[in-house]
Amino acid sequence: MASGFEQRFADNDAAVAYMRKVAVGQSGFSRFLGVELITCWDGKSELLLHIRPDMTQHHGFAHGAIVGLMADNACAWAASTVAGDVVTGAYSINFLAPARGTRLRAIGSVVKAGKRQVIVRADVWSESAESPPVLTAVAQATVIPVG
Repeated sequence: MASGFEQRFADNDAAVAYMRKVAVGQSGFSRFLGVELITCWDGKSELLLHIRPDMTQHHGFAHGAIVGLMADNACAWAASTVAGDVVTGAYSINFLAPARGTRLRAIGSVVKAGKRQVIVRADVWSESAESPPVLTAVAQATVIPVG
């Protein structure tokens, strides 16, 4: 799935370095939370977030807003690999299980890229050293190229 994004960068490492500077570095919320970008290449993204106590709700699970941020970022950052600079136009999320564990992993993948919109899916997993990963949420987004 070649794009202008990939042509600007030699490989995933160069793209991730750029996105860390721009997408994380210039986003106060993502930077504050400590979102770590692992992959941002070829219509895919992968993000990791270590859960702190101030990110939880009253049952001790990661708050739905935090899970939503991970889904939204995974979708937008995957879309950016095929469309350049983007914003989310809309997304829907289904919460499947409590976000227990010590970290969240979100994986985004482009479903279809057009000139005016990119449709993207994200899976958000809760992880811990003590148990296997649990699929916590699935999301679908419509992402709009802006540049």
